[in-house]
Amino acid sequence: MRQFVPLVFAVVLIVVQIVYPLTSGAGRDRVTVAVVLLSAGTALAHATATRGIRYAAGFLVIVSGLGLLAEIVGTATGVPFGCYAYAVDRLGPALSGVPLVIPLAWTGGLYPVWVVAGLLSRRMLSRIGLTAVGAVGWDLFLDPQMVADGQWTWCDTGSGLPGLPDIPITNYLGWFAVALLMGVLLTVLERASVGLDYPPNPSAGLDTVSPLSGSTAVPVAVFLWTWLGSALAHAVFLGLPVSAGYGGVGLAILGLPLLRHLCFSRPRPDPAG
Repeated sequence: MRQFVPLVFAVVLIVVQIVYPLTSGAGRDRVTVAVVLLSAGTALAHATATRGIRYAAGFLVIVSGLGLLAEIVGTATGVPFGCYAYAVDRLGPALSGVPLVIPLAWTGGLYPVWVVAGLLSRRMLSRIGLTAVGAVGWDLFLDPQMVADGQWTWCDTGSGLPGLPDIPITNYLGWFAVALLMGVLLTVLERASVGLDYPPNPSAGLDTVSPLSGSTAVPVAVFLWTWLGSALAHAVFLGLPVSAGYGGVGLAILGLPLLRHLCFSRPRPDPAG
């Protein structure tokens, strides 16, 4: 039953995301908010089911708390992402110009990246680095999609990546820095928590942990859906082929090793057997 709740959240999340390209105007704004709430709900439900309520609360405080702080400072000063501003009265209540659903988006988006990075890495430092890379890969989908929908705008619209001039490169550098800090704090949370489910010990990687085990199946599936589903949606349904390419490559840094394991890995034989 504990595993069933996050599974239901994940299924509904995917259904609502499929609906997104079919909407427009105020309806799309409502779907955007629903996607954020469902993604955060999936993450927190899974964290609670596998690690306990204290771990889930800690994850929320670290990621959403730091995300909100970074967004408030960012919109006020341009640090660390660059100068930008959110649209008014589109995503619900706001604090200092930042819609309150935005910090929940950080939690919903970072959680599957954090889990997959933990499956891929054998050391905490590499897990932190992979998490930061994965966060940037996710934002290579997120920012172009939300900018195209008018949810936020940038002051500098000419110094972005080739094909994405409206989003400055400083944005991705800021994402990398903030995600690194989140990863450091989450590592402290990991070491303070009890009853770890993934990985079972600090040296465990994909050779010893199945990504499709009961404790990881939901975030792994959400990660793969975010990567491959977003690439398809951007390329075919949203008219954003450039971000489909950038985001696809960015998340492939984690996704390809994960797919390789899903397709080809076999459990290690038991030496005692």
